[in-house]
Amino acid sequence: MARAHPKLALRPYLADDAPLLAEIFRASVMDLTAEDYTEAQQQAWASTADDEAAFAKNLGSQLTLVATLEGSAVGFASLASGGKIDMLYVHPAATGQSVGSLLIDALEKLAGGRGAEKLIVDASDTARGFFEKRGYIAQQRNTVSTGDEWLANTTLHKTLNSSQLAAKREAS
Repeated sequence: MARAHPKLALRPYLADDAPLLAEIFRASVMDLTAEDYTEAQQQAWASTADDEAAFAKNLGSQLTLVATLEGSAVGFASLASGGKIDMLYVHPAATGQSVGSLLIDALEKLAGGRGAEKLIVDASDTARGFFEKRGYIAQQRNTVSTGDEWLANTTLHKTLNSSQLAAKREAS
């Protein structure tokens, strides 16, 4: 008998999620970005979730979705105002299982439904290829200060497709 695929689902962020999502954030940064960032850069980046109250406030102030696998949180993504994807993080144990794609597909649909014509993301060097494969176009390179470290990323944008915009018009 064939083994069933694990059940991947999405749900809205809840305030109680913050500690677990902070752990996912830190694990993702520390385990998945070593080819693109130094250990000092990774530690500075991961430490931005150490203030869990501020981390929770940030997630709660945005449209944040949580991806679950068999009921356990394995990733999250957040959409800030102005059509900006602020965060997309997947637990290292869940990479390669379409978690990031599910999250971004949902954010794109929700953003289109809210009237956004394009999305913008400041993608890490690690995530840049993921976004480019999904049709995001690089606009500029950036260097941002995090703690005592400087990290490079790339601003990319994507024009939402006509079916997403048509759905928005039909809803109004």
